[in-house]
Amino acid sequence: MSKTTTIQARINPEIKTQAQKILNSLHISMSEAISIYLTQIALHKGIPFEIKIPNELTVKTIQKAENGKGLHKVKSVDELFRELDS
Repeated sequence: MSKTTTIQARINPEIKTQAQKILNSLHISMSEAISIYLTQIALHKGIPFEIKIPNELTVKTIQKAENGKGLHKVKSVDELFRELDS
């Protein structure tokens, strides 16, 4: 299929930089990533992932985790799996 349409979007520069680093490591251009996203929208007939507003508890939990509070720490992956299996 030929690519003949141009899209322009205004994006937060920090988000663009972060996304570009990830895409570079995946060897995917920004244009290819946008094309993949739009293709998935067409295939799913909607946004290809869930979008919702978190409830108050989820917001507080995320904020605590971002501040390093209330986290459960283990010394290794093996220890984590032992705890999960028990």
